[in-house]
Amino acid sequence: MPKWLLDLFARYGYLVVFGGVLLENAGVPVPGETILLAGAALAQFGQLSLPRVILTAMAAAVIGDNLGFLVGRLGGRQLAVRHGWKIGLTPARLQEFDRFFARYGAQAVFMARFVTGLRVFGAVLAGASGFEWRAFLLYNALGAAAWSCAVAAVGYSLAYSWETVERWTGRSGVVALAAAAVCLFLLFMRSRRTAGR
Repeated sequence: MPKWLLDLFARYGYLVVFGGVLLENAGVPVPGETILLAGAALAQFGQLSLPRVILTAMAAAVIGDNLGFLVGRLGGRQLAVRHGWKIGLTPARLQEFDRFFARYGAQAVFMARFVTGLRVFGAVLAGASGFEWRAFLLYNALGAAAWSCAVAAVGYSLAYSWETVERWTGRSGVVALAAAAVCLFLLFMRSRRTAGR
C-alpha cells in the first residue's frame, strides 16, 4: 500500500474513507474506490473496523451522489443546452437521454455505482435528466450498499496482496465501463429504430 495512503489513515482514520468516497461520488475525480479498498485492508490488519469502514463508505457515497444530483438538477441542464453542441449534445440527443432515464433510470443509477467513469458523473447526469429524486435516492442507496460491501470484501480478503487488488480493480472498472458503453449504444440504436417506426 502506498506510504502516503498509510500516513493519511494514521492521521485521520475513517475520515479518509468518508472524504475520498464523498468527493468521488460528488463528481470530483478522486480515487474513492482505492481509498475504500485501503480502509478495508487496514481492517484486516486490525487498524480499523470493517463494519465501520463499510457504513462510512455507504454514508459518504449516498451524500456525495446526492450532492452530484443537486448539481445536475440546478445547473447541469442549462449547461448542456447552452454548450452541449460543442460536444455533439444536440437538443434531439438531450431528449433521447431523457427518454433513456425515464425508461431505465433506476437500473442506470444502481449500475453506475460499479462503473468507474459513471460512478463519478452518473448522479450529475441523473439530476440533469430530471430523474425523480426519491427514486434516485432509493436506487442510489441500494447501489451504495452493494458497492461498499463488495469493494470492502475485496479489500479485506486480499489485504496481503495490495498490488493484485489494485490491478484487478483497475481492470474490472475498464471492463465494466466498456460493457456499459456497449449496452448504452445498443439501447440508443434500439430507441432510434423504434422512433423511426
